[in-house]
Amino acid sequence: MNITVVGMGYVGLSNAILLAQNNQVKALEVVEEKVNLINNKKSPIVDKEIENYLSNKDLDLEATSSKEIAYSHNPEYVIVAAPTNYDDQNNYFDTSLVELVIEDIMKFAPEAVVIVKSTVPVGYTASIRKKYKTDKILFSPEFLREGNALYDNLYPSRIIIGEKSDRASKFADLLAEGALKDDIEILLMNSTEAEAVKLFANTYLALRVAYFNELDTYAEVHNLDSKSIIDGVSLDPRIGNHYNNPSFGYGGYCLPKDTKQLLANYDQVPNNIIGAIVEANRTRKDFVADQILSKNPKRVGIYRLVMKAGSDNFRQSSIQGIMKRIKAKGIEVVVYEPVLEENDFYNSKVIKEIDEFKDICDVIVANRITDDIKDVKNKVYTRDLYNDN
Repeated sequence: MNITVVGMGYVGLSNAILLAQNNQVKALEVVEEKVNLINNKKSPIVDKEIENYLSNKDLDLEATSSKEIAYSHNPEYVIVAAPTNYDDQNNYFDTSLVELVIEDIMKFAPEAVVIVKSTVPVGYTASIRKKYKTDKILFSPEFLREGNALYDNLYPSRIIIGEKSDRASKFADLLAEGALKDDIEILLMNSTEAEAVKLFANTYLALRVAYFNELDTYAEVHNLDSKSIIDGVSLDPRIGNHYNNPSFGYGGYCLPKDTKQLLANYDQVPNNIIGAIVEANRTRKDFVADQILSKNPKRVGIYRLVMKAGSDNFRQSSIQGIMKRIKAKGIEVVVYEPVLEENDFYNSKVIKEIDEFKDICDVIVANRITDDIKDVKNKVYTRDLYNDN
């Protein structure tokens, strides 16, 4: 089957590779460097499975920056994986890039079924169908982790398509065909409900992060062994021993913006919990920053900006919020981040050598501990109790 995927971030690239095992896939990406890497069987992002599949699997995949080429094979499905950043002033996802892509599809491939994988507000698909006077737009939420994007598509927790129809079922089967997991749960529902699933799922994950962070805050204030408490709580099978490692707050590309969008969708709807989840993230960062400042450091080192181990992405990573709060108090902050080529990051010096970084810092702030800094543990401030993400 002929398929076009627009946008080669985590979502787009993992879907393109998954589908290119059994279909002819053209990948449209505006960044020429990404196009060249993909066509040379190299991954533009850090993801073990993506790197392996591009290098070693027989994929019918061609990346291009040309719209004419991307749609030249008359695709039956076009997957839209354009970014939708949250606009704090408008309290709404900025869906302008998604709409530009939809307009291109209507021009170059008007018969194609459009599968929106970008995260959007609840009710967006229904409104965009009305705006463009078409019934060919469906929403399908994506449930993947950065750094494990293709793995989560090969072994999906579920496949959800926002329409109860043959074409929706057919697309779900294409995704399942490329997966390695057997007996995948497939749910067909209306697009508005599918949009709600995405936002409520991510907000629940944010809730869990916020809960264990507040437990950890309590333990730290009262000088208690946080790990002992979490171990005891998590052994209840209804709670579970997972996603319970304290941090500096939930971060990354999805959770901060998705929680804010869901809260915005609650306008005129009674709520307490959803608003508290958003506020709890700010409170946690304030507390962590205060704990670091209480050590009266002259120079604070930020060890890694990335959201988590095994990732090269530091968009909205929680440690940046800590960094800004410390700098606001006039404390010098330096950064160690190997994926940064620049010499400074938001007016903070980037230290290239790990030994120099460890030597010049009074306090080293690390959301997650690695072997690099275990030898200076006396300098490190972290809430990483389990040495995992």
